[in-house]
Amino acid sequence: MIRIQRVYEPHSSSEPRRVLVDRLWPRGLRKASANIDLWVKTLAPSNELRQWFGHDPAKWSEFKQRYYSELAANPEAVEAFLEYLRDGNATLVYSSREERLNNAVALQEYVETRL
Repeated sequence: MIRIQRVYEPHSSSEPRRVLVDRLWPRGLRKASANIDLWVKTLAPSNELRQWFGHDPAKWSEFKQRYYSELAANPEAVEAFLEYLRDGNATLVYSSREERLNNAVALQEYVETRL
C-alpha cells in the first residue's frame, strides 16, 4: 500500500517507510528529524515543470501528462523505485501546501498502475 502525507505532519515509528518525492529539501525541516528513509529527487518533476504548474488546478491534467513523460524518460530510476515499493508499504511525503494536486499524488497514480 502506498500512502501520501505532507512531510511536516507528525509521523509515528509504526508508519511505513517514508519516501521524500520532492526535488528540493523541505524548508525548515532538519534532516535528523525528518525520518526520511529514501529521497527520490530524480523522480520529482523538473524545476521547469514544477514552476510551470504552480499548483494551478486548471493545469493538473497537463501537468500529469508532462510529468509522466518525464518519468518515462527515466526508466532505470522508475524501475528501481518500483522494486523498492514491491518490498513493502511506503508513504510518499511531499512539502507542498496543496494536498490534492501535487507531485506525490501524481506519482502515486503512476506507480500504482505499474505495480
